[in-house]
Amino acid sequence: MCVVEEGGEEEEEELSGGEESDLRTPSGRGSLLTRRGITLRVLLKDGLVEPGDGVLSIHYLGKKFVGDLLNDGKIRWVETGQIFNSPSAWATHCKRLVNPAKKSGCGWASVRYRGQKLVQYKTSWLHKYQPSADMSLVSEGEDDEMGDEEEEEGKTTVSTDDKNRKNKPELHDISLVPRRGDRERIPVRYCTLGTRDAARDPHTLVELSAFSAINRFQPFNVAVSSNVLLLMDFHCHLTTSEVVGYLGGRWDTNTQLLTVLRAFPCRTRLADRDSASAVEEEICQNLFMRGLSLVGWYHSHPRGPALPSLQDIDSQMDHQLRLQGSSNGFQPCLGIICGPYYHGNQGVASTITPFWVVPPPEQRPNDYGIPVAVEVTYVQDNFLTSDVLNEMMLLVDFYRAAPDLVQFHQFWCPDTTMMDKIKGSLSGHAPKDQAYSQILEHVYNQLINTH
Repeated sequence: MCVVEEGGEEEEEELSGGEESDLRTPSGRGSLLTRRGITLRVLLKDGLVEPGDGVLSIHYLGKKFVGDLLNDGKIRWVETGQIFNSPSAWATHCKRLVNPAKKSGCGWASVRYRGQKLVQYKTSWLHKYQPSADMSLVSEGEDDEMGDEEEEEGKTTVSTDDKNRKNKPELHDISLVPRRGDRERIPVRYCTLGTRDAARDPHTLVELSAFSAINRFQPFNVAVSSNVLLLMDFHCHLTTSEVVGYLGGRWDTNTQLLTVLRAFPCRTRLADRDSASAVEEEICQNLFMRGLSLVGWYHSHPRGPALPSLQDIDSQMDHQLRLQGSSNGFQPCLGIICGPYYHGNQGVASTITPFWVVPPPEQRPNDYGIPVAVEVTYVQDNFLTSDVLNEMMLLVDFYRAAPDLVQFHQFWCPDTTMMDKIKGSLSGHAPKDQAYSQILEHVYNQLINTH
């Protein structure tokens, strides 16, 4: 089991088990005790808190982390099973996942036990065992902690917004991706959004910023296989409803290169929660068999711009956090939006938008994350692989009888049918081997025969 020890100076200030034994003896450390002498082991020993699963939590920049309090006073993060020696170590680790620039965790002001901040249990301990202590010592060093904890005090705003975000997709719950209507939605600039507003339409589209516009460098490089684009674009063209899928690949920590090698379309209706878990399990097995890792996700905006909505931004932040939390180091998560039938596209090709989300500034924790465009290198494959072709045929079979299957004999524009459009869009992802066209022609014939 991995035990994490981090948290800066606060970590060094906590007492060892031997020092705790004489906290309340007249001649011992207890006569000089400040807040720094009180550990979770002390609170457990004296009955102010009890061990339990899921009793600890951290709320930071709109994200929630849950932990178990163990009998020895250590904390086990529910997400990964990692063990942390103190609240400071756990808080620092979690906050750095959301904001890599974060230097300390302010653990006792950040971590809550059954909804109440741990620092309040320190106060209770001092009232009980050192009633003559100067209560100003309880909050010693914690006034400066509250600057980046204001999101907890403003929990009414956050929790109200959380209720409006319950339908956002999670990497483990693909059935919750919302469908969108066909009405035209005008994108807004991020700078116009301001603080989260529960009354704001979660389907509001947001223009992407550049990393340079927010004084950042793109923290990783991305290479995407042309077969990934071909399969993803094909999937998004089949139906007038929104679709979703996963991206498999590899992350190289030495070169900071994220390579996307395979798309895994979710062959399920987005409202069908019963089949979602089975589909996800199948994709997980496929990833494992190919030696790939989950590196991102994609979804479509069938007739709208390929820009993220507010709901997409929250979903992407959740996905980034989930993948970062799955290992001890940083791992990016790529989001891609495909807009196949938006009439604002250039020609017949779909607009494909890779994006990432930068957390809001710490001093504005209730703002939305900042959606930024990701620069990607597209790598042309030599040939169309058999598993991609098989996946395309499975998609044709899945949507064959669907009421929202695109009518490919109808016209996309006066001189171009829907079938012409999909052929034209996919030709932009063509492998080097020209024999692929004959193979795809078979797939196209299957599409025509669905009507």
